[in-house]
Amino acid sequence: MPASSDALHLPRSAPIEAYGKGGFAFADMSHRGSLLCLPDAIWAWPVTTSAGIDEYSLAKIFAAANSIDTLIVGTGTEVWIPPRGLREALRAVRVVLDPMQTGPAIRTYNIMLGERRRVAAALIAVP
Repeated sequence: MPASSDALHLPRSAPIEAYGKGGFAFADMSHRGSLLCLPDAIWAWPVTTSAGIDEYSLAKIFAAANSIDTLIVGTGTEVWIPPRGLREALRAVRVVLDPMQTGPAIRTYNIMLGERRRVAAALIAVP
């Protein structure tokens, strides 16, 4: 599979089954690196630290905002305070931003996905 951040990994949403060692397992597949989980697809995401989370790295979220109510951001092992401008830009497209460490983010994403909520997740891989 190409390493490009535009390489589609899965053309649908799926719960995250496992994480760690720099990657994730979902839908009987594994992926090294971070993930961007949208309601209609799971994408590779080139972000490795919370410093890389911005409107550009979240462009797919903004493009799909009409199908997303909540964006869960898994910040690896860091605690991250989102910049005001990013929070306001998401609010302008009616997406609630909910940052937390990657482990709790995956658990929250899986629960919301199971409840058929309009959720997306940006998940930074952890070692």
